[in-house]
Amino acid sequence: MARKRTGMKKIREILRLHENGHLSNRQISSALKISRQTVNNYIKLYEKNGLSFQELESKNDTELLILFGFTEKKKHVRANNLEKQFLYYTKELKKTGVTLKVLWEEYISKYPDGYSYSQFCFNFAKLCDSKNVSMHITHKAGDKSFVDFTGKKFSIRDRSSGVDTQVETFISVLGASQLTYVEVVANQKMGNWIKANENAFLYFGGVSAAIVPDNLKSGVTKASKYEPEINPTYMNFSRHYDTIILPARPYKPKDKSLVENMVSIIYTRVYAALRNQIFYSIEELNKAIKPLLEKHNNTSMQKLGISRRELFEEIEKDALKPLPADRYEIKDYERLTVLFNYHIFLKAEKRYYSVPYRYKGIKADVFYTANTVEIYHNNERIAVHCRSSKRGYSTTPSHMPANHRFMYNWNPQRFLKWADKVGPNVNKIIAKILDRAKHPEQSYKVCLGILNLPKQYNETRVDKACAKAMEFGFYSLKRISNILKNNLEDVQEEFSFSEKPLPEHENIRGQNYYETTGVKNEQ
Repeated sequence: MARKRTGMKKIREILRLHENGHLSNRQISSALKISRQTVNNYIKLYEKNGLSFQELESKNDTELLILFGFTEKKKHVRANNLEKQFLYYTKELKKTGVTLKVLWEEYISKYPDGYSYSQFCFNFAKLCDSKNVSMHITHKAGDKSFVDFTGKKFSIRDRSSGVDTQVETFISVLGASQLTYVEVVANQKMGNWIKANENAFLYFGGVSAAIVPDNLKSGVTKASKYEPEINPTYMNFSRHYDTIILPARPYKPKDKSLVENMVSIIYTRVYAALRNQIFYSIEELNKAIKPLLEKHNNTSMQKLGISRRELFEEIEKDALKPLPADRYEIKDYERLTVLFNYHIFLKAEKRYYSVPYRYKGIKADVFYTANTVEIYHNNERIAVHCRSSKRGYSTTPSHMPANHRFMYNWNPQRFLKWADKVGPNVNKIIAKILDRAKHPEQSYKVCLGILNLPKQYNETRVDKACAKAMEFGFYSLKRISNILKNNLEDVQEEFSFSEKPLPEHENIRGQNYYETTGVKNEQ
């Protein structure tokens, strides 16, 4: 024991000099004639246990020996008790709200002579390091799933040409249990990316609170350490499944270490097993992968002594969010400007779709499928329409300002029905005005003006004025109003138009020109 006490004096001196802060680790090593690596190790252990230097100074050599891991060949009783509970604690730490403090309280109630809280944390961390399971306990159950494409690819052979085409392998791993999903898709395009993410949730039977993708374009439009831009379609997918996207930070390998480690395992357990086989379709390849994936998930993890499937059933299955009632329908996306007429223009079918008029001029996120068109602003849906394959307008009346909505409610049949109540001649002239217009909407204001004349003149006079106007081919509100103002609706004499002969001029062609040249005067 004297040898150990002499050693403890060295340790105390290392920590004292380190705490003093005036010497570097290299200088401490030189002053005490101890290797720099040994100095580094003791300082790391000191910083890891979380105790202050004053607390360490108050402990005797035996307590420091235990704290720094210098145990006798026969393990200390407290260390044995902690190791017995290690697997249980590892699983419990994955549950929401469970911390080392909570576990220590349970531990000390079961073993009153056990470690203090600081010793418990220190020795538990040492056990994690010795068993290489620190990665396994950092993720809470149901919290995250990690997704990515593997670097190495399978190939599909064309039966007729014999040409091999490389395909992509998608992998998804739940953080707590490490239950794994693998699927082969044709490429990394958005449709395949969304489908694979969705199939992973279906395989797990639930939804993780967050998805952690690497920064591929299908998932992240612009990578950033602080504010990555999520692909809008992928964001829309996350809304449907009530989850969030947390992209791995660039140059932070720990953010995606779990899925990268799993990729290496899948290379061994799936790729290696299928390396000598030829596949002629993606469906055939996925069918071959399925039993290998199940074997992987049901194989005991060496460090924990429990399979991923068993761990999933025990701690993570019930922590996942439920799947939505409907599967996600993949949507195309465009960012469009709301035009001055409060519509967006979808080029695919050259059709306009309305939004509330107050949004005119803004940039809108437009998601559309074969059946629907959804329009968002600031992450809020402001309009939804049934999609049409025809050119034209899809306008929701409530999107229109009050004056436009008033006009929107009119149609030719309504004008004719109203006109018939005023008089037969009013009906005739309204029908003629509507018929002469290229678009009925162009004539609505004229019709509305004529139909409002009985407010100033009685219906009989208005009907007569319309008859008089039609005699002379007048189909305007102004002409009818002038007839009424001048009381001309009952005047019987006809208007006469003087016909003066055209003046003589060499450029004016008469009838003889057409008779002599043989050109027909078609009128």
